[in-house]
Parts: sequence; C-alpha cells; structure tokens
Amino acid sequence: MGIAVVVLFVSPDAKSWTLRQLMRTGFFNASMEKEAPAAPAVDFAFEDGKGNLQHTSSLRGKVVFINFWASWCPPCRAEFPSIESLYGQFKNDPGIFFLTINEDDNASAAFNYLQKEQFTVPFYKASGRVPAEVYSGTLPTTVVLDKQGRIRFHHTGFANYGSEKFVQQVEALIREN
Repeated sequence: MGIAVVVLFVSPDAKSWTLRQLMRTGFFNASMEKEAPAAPAVDFAFEDGKGNLQHTSSLRGKVVFINFWASWCPPCRAEFPSIESLYGQFKNDPGIFFLTINEDDNASAAFNYLQKEQFTVPFYKASGRVPAEVYSGTLPTTVVLDKQGRIRFHHTGFANYGSEKFVQQVEALIREN
C-alpha cells in the first residue's frame, strides 16, 4: 500500500490514471446548466505551431471551447481523453472551434505528449495577456465562449467533457443564434 501511495505522488501517469478512474463515476461530468451572467465579450491573442497569430474575436459566430493545459499536469492528462472525445465528435463542425492552450515551457513536450497518446486535438500558445476572467493560472481551466464571445462556461480543475449531457449542451450552443 505504501508503494502505491509513493507511486501516486511521483508518477504523473499514475496520478492521471487514478483521476481518470474517478471521472468514470460521473461525479466530475461537466455541465453548462448555470446561466452565465451578462458579460462583455472577451478577446485575447493566440498562435498556432507555425507562429500564425489569431484573436478570439476573429472566431465570433462560432462556439469556442478553450482548455488551458500542460503535459506535466496530472489533472490535465486525466481529462484530455474526454476533450479528445468531444473534439472527435465536433472536429468537422464549422460551428465550433477547439482552442487548447498549452502552458508547457517547451512546446515540443506538449507535441510529444499528444503524439504519444495519439490525441489529434490541435494545440496553441497564448500570445500576450489572457483576461483574468478567462484564465487565472490554474491548470486545467476550461472555458466555453458563445458565438458572441461571451463566457458561457468556466471551470477550473479536471472534468469529463465527453459526457452525453455536455455534448448536448455544446450542440445547443452551436444551434443558438
């Protein structure tokens, strides 16, 4: 038992596996049930792996699923399969954009992690200041913006984004005018 506890404290893979098992209970399923308070649209810059700069404001008219993560973060690793599942269901839908913002100091660590796990979600880096109402430095953090760029969902900590209920809520946001 002592060895198992030590492994959990030392190994990010063991921690993420344990957290993933807890997610299977359904207790950590994400939900957008709460009405978002009226707030102005948020905007920040990000860049892809080729250095192309974009702004979230250029994504108006789309739902934007944002996840801040790092390859060394066990809770991030635990929830990433559910993000991959969500991405797999919507990757061809022009009404949604997946903006996974990597917080690794070295982008190659993130790339290697995604490749090793066979995840296909594209990843980006924030460029400049991200508004505090979007990201305050806690990993993982997930935010969903509606088509007007307003925050409709904000969660810090790991969660299951592949649940049927969350998928239905995303579909409803995409259908909104």
